[in-house]
Amino acid sequence: MHGKVDYRTQAKSLMLPTRMIIDGLGTAAISGKTFPTINPATGNVLADLPSGSSADVDKAVKAARNAFEDGRWSKLPPVSRKHALLRLAALIEENALELALMESLDSGKTISDCVNIDVPETVNSLKWHAEAVDKIYDQVSPANDQSLGLVVREAIGVVGIVLPWNFPLLMLGWKIGPALAAGCTVVVKPAEETSLTTLRVAELALQAGFPAGVFNVVTGDGPAVGEPIGRHPDIDAVSFTGSTETGRRFLKYSSESNLKEVVLEMGGKNPCIVMDDAKDLDAVATHICNGAFWNMGQNCSAISRLLVHKDVKKPLLEKLTEVAKTWIVGDPLDPDTRVGPLISSIHFEKVSGYLASQGKVIVGGQAPGGTMIEPTIIEFDGHDGKHVEEEIFGPILSVIEVRSLAEAVSLANATEYGLAASVFCGDGTRALRAARALRAGTVTVNCYGEGDLATPFGGYKQSGFGGRDKAFHAHDQYTQTKTLWVDLSGSNEGF
Repeated sequence: MHGKVDYRTQAKSLMLPTRMIIDGLGTAAISGKTFPTINPATGNVLADLPSGSSADVDKAVKAARNAFEDGRWSKLPPVSRKHALLRLAALIEENALELALMESLDSGKTISDCVNIDVPETVNSLKWHAEAVDKIYDQVSPANDQSLGLVVREAIGVVGIVLPWNFPLLMLGWKIGPALAAGCTVVVKPAEETSLTTLRVAELALQAGFPAGVFNVVTGDGPAVGEPIGRHPDIDAVSFTGSTETGRRFLKYSSESNLKEVVLEMGGKNPCIVMDDAKDLDAVATHICNGAFWNMGQNCSAISRLLVHKDVKKPLLEKLTEVAKTWIVGDPLDPDTRVGPLISSIHFEKVSGYLASQGKVIVGGQAPGGTMIEPTIIEFDGHDGKHVEEEIFGPILSVIEVRSLAEAVSLANATEYGLAASVFCGDGTRALRAARALRAGTVTVNCYGEGDLATPFGGYKQSGFGGRDKAFHAHDQYTQTKTLWVDLSGSNEGF
């Protein structure tokens, strides 16, 4: 177990990547411009990165197109792509501490989460999709005796991948795993706040033997890099994770360019229902705090609304208060810290505005310094107002009392979002009926979570569009389905 001093010492010796990866080479921006990437915990500049533009996107897309069309990746046997992805996963494992430190410094995520969740789960995602690629079968349709119908998958082509800042490494793994496994080539735009680990993984991909042009990374901001990816006529699909507002733009870019496929995983205002017969309130409180405060609440599937039955509200709030106080706020490189800084001062200003409310603060409610906010629980009299309608994206949980499961489900669905939800209920039948009634892409029963790599992840309503991450379903968004119809009637042999 690394202690606080060890992590700090290791962090000082990091060699940070400072060049984009295009066509197998590290490169500066064509303009020569750079931008700083900032450590949210200190406000210090970590590195100056290339400030890409549409010209850099054009260069990366051309490299990706050439790599796709000449078959250096797309025409490889599936088992060969599998082995390449497994080599990349192994290299990430070998460099796990370096990547974890880089992720923590760049995003403010706690080192414990980076070491124990983000890096291992990124490795697992690459392994899972690598192993899946030679196990997803095509189909034969039920044709007549004189015909043969084949239904086959083909890689969609060049894929633009636009990543969020809250899980930079893990979302990269979720997207490049199935995209590269399918035979696509990629142009990745990491969030400008958190580009370091994507650049490092691209370097490791070259070390793993990926052909030039298969895995390209262009750094920069949304208008200069994200929009050109969305509008590029030679990109066949875009996979985006981020805000609903930005997701809408990618649909517009597609409609105004080449009608490329678009897959969006966006925001959430996720409810958690706790009924009066919920078992083990200590465990319930632990799950709720994990859901609300993990990654400083900067999680699209975070529990943001607690809809709790009136008969169990008081004891549950008491237990939530106890658990919330164990979530230590502090230096993200301290392994005991569970809540680090928010991603930026701009985001801090937005989230801290929710601390001034008309509700009753149960615990927390303070900003102890920098861009940090204590885990906060606020009780409200009704289900209206910005706290229960808007995505906060910070460690603030809103509590609303309910009198029945029917009321709880109705309020839970009273949102424009539909990404995730949770139900805690002692009666299994009632819990499952509620889970079926909730309009969300992932519903957990008597726990909080997002399933595992074998379960698809995405949302209803304004939380998702066009497909799912994870599981076999993720491969669908990076492939086209083709019908091959063969006439067998021309033989004169009589069989």
